[in-house]
Amino acid sequence: MSVRLVSARRLAAASLAAAGVIGAVALPASAADYPRFDRPKVEISAVQYDAPGRFDRSNRSLNKEWVELTNNTRHTVNLDGWTLSNEDGDTYTFRHYRLEARSTVRVHTGEGRDSRGDVYQDRRREVWDDRHDTATLRNDRGRFVDDESWGFRRHGGDRYDRRGDHRHHGGDRYDRGDHRYHGGDRH
Repeated sequence: MSVRLVSARRLAAASLAAAGVIGAVALPASAADYPRFDRPKVEISAVQYDAPGRFDRSNRSLNKEWVELTNNTRHTVNLDGWTLSNEDGDTYTFRHYRLEARSTVRVHTGEGRDSRGDVYQDRRREVWDDRHDTATLRNDRGRFVDDESWGFRRHGGDRYDRRGDHRHHGGDRYDRGDHRYHGGDRH
């Protein structure tokens, strides 16, 4: 009887060990079959940092300076508490704003009445430096979401893209020749 009891225990232990190995191998394969939930992807899709036309410090001129944010997901993203800032630390904080799925909002520098597609920083002076600057978007926890840079490095003359790489704007990324607008596909 003791032989059968020992054999039964060994058989049960071996079965459990085999099931554990099979489960460990099979779990990642089955988990890979299901798509992962993507985090909300909001990005800076365009920047108009040098207001077109004659700049006369009017509200109309200030509102021609803007940053566009695009929600590339199928879900509305709550931007309450998110910030958009420049290199000098000037910061705009979104209040009670939800960016609909697959839509864009334009953040204007001057004063105005917020709507679904346009919000206003209510400033009386320019925010974005025409020569060089970086627009940085952070979520409500202060975590980096996206940025967009233009112009020349402060310590050098090379143009750089949003990651700080030495690249001249070209290819899929373009400007209108007057170095004002950056949008479209990125490197």
